[in-house]
Amino acid sequence: MNKVLLIIKREFNSRVKKRSFIIMTILGPLLFAALMIAPIVLMRLEDDEFKKVAVIDETGMFFNSIPNTKYLQFENVSLQYYDNLTTSYNLTKAKEDLKNTDYYALLYIPHTAVQTNIGVVQLISFRQPNMALKLHISNSMEKKLEDIKLSTKAQEFGLTEEDVTNILTVVNTRIDVVTTTLDEKGEEKQSSTEIAMIIGYICGFLIYMFVFMYGSMVMRGVIEEKTSRIVEVIVSSVKPFQLMIGKIIGVALVGLTQFLLWVVLTFVLVFFGQKILLKDYNPEKFNPNSVIVGSTLDNQYNVPDEKALKYEEAFKAVFSVNYLQVITFFLFYFIGGYLLYAAMFAIVGSAVDNETDTQQFMLPISLPLILGIIVMMQVINNPASSLSYWFSIIPFTSPIVMMVRIPFGVPIADLIISMLLLVISFVFMTWFAAKIYRVGILMYGKKVNYKELWKWFKYKN
Repeated sequence: MNKVLLIIKREFNSRVKKRSFIIMTILGPLLFAALMIAPIVLMRLEDDEFKKVAVIDETGMFFNSIPNTKYLQFENVSLQYYDNLTTSYNLTKAKEDLKNTDYYALLYIPHTAVQTNIGVVQLISFRQPNMALKLHISNSMEKKLEDIKLSTKAQEFGLTEEDVTNILTVVNTRIDVVTTTLDEKGEEKQSSTEIAMIIGYICGFLIYMFVFMYGSMVMRGVIEEKTSRIVEVIVSSVKPFQLMIGKIIGVALVGLTQFLLWVVLTFVLVFFGQKILLKDYNPEKFNPNSVIVGSTLDNQYNVPDEKALKYEEAFKAVFSVNYLQVITFFLFYFIGGYLLYAAMFAIVGSAVDNETDTQQFMLPISLPLILGIIVMMQVINNPASSLSYWFSIIPFTSPIVMMVRIPFGVPIADLIISMLLLVISFVFMTWFAAKIYRVGILMYGKKVNYKELWKWFKYKN
């Protein structure tokens, strides 16, 4: 046992002191925190570049209907480019002049834009216009056309403008879908399908990445020791099985250390990011049921703007997930999946003399992991399907697929079956790998195939 601990200590220390480990430990939390905070930051960002847009409106209906904003100004240049001889607008000249003016873009509204239910207008610019500008134009024009059509129909039926306004007030409806989950005791808990999808995807992808990354470390470590003949010295005082177990556990501890550091640092970064983004928002001073009249409530309550409420809703959704449960199961499936695949990587490392020769053995290892990633996309859309169930039970794909299901809620029976099968599988695979490993680490200069591996497995002690 002391010898195994020495090997574990050696494997752990040699890897955590590497520059690559330190760099990834720092970059990982920055990336994950950015992924969690990015949507909130994007909500806050505004395009603060002032833009002037020239408008040629053949219909004469829309210029005053597209409102100016703080950063957008629309100017009607229709008369400048109207040709009395042809009774049409010279769009070609307008395009040529655009380069020599301070206009950001030219909006051309042809008369055909109002002749069908799906109108088309042109926004001409030397740079790709952003989505906000396009939506501002399309929404404003759609509202104007709807008002015109409503007014026309109202006249046909003898309705006044007030009647139309009252009808629109009554029929205007907004539906917000708020998801709530029930636990086995029937207690309600606020949930967020979108956040569950994101958490599931990240967890599944991290399992895939970790298993490959740390499993490859085991394989490369075995190859290095084998090619340098250090392994011959080591096995003179340590049993091959002890050496393999020490390597696998040592690298696993490296992965766990890095993961725990990522979790702690990510939550610290997200916590401070929340404080910075919501620094002007004080929920204790906000009473949504109060009606502000005069200055009395103005002084008593600090009502946040709509953006602050959206930020808080976004953070509530982020923290609606049971992260303790997710992290606990992540650790189990990471360790279980890693031990299962690390044993196979150890077999590959012991069977070859260099990394080039590993390709023929990598397909059976890579295929289940890649299949898990492919199925993961379907699981995100339907976590309760039969496909999701079976791939979360099969040990070779369960570390990835089950981690995608867990944020959505998984029956206890499914979890128990999946975890038991994973434990049984990695115990069997470790035993199987040990029988091949003890022969392979001392084999040199021979091209190994699957038939040869089977022979090594059948060798008696």
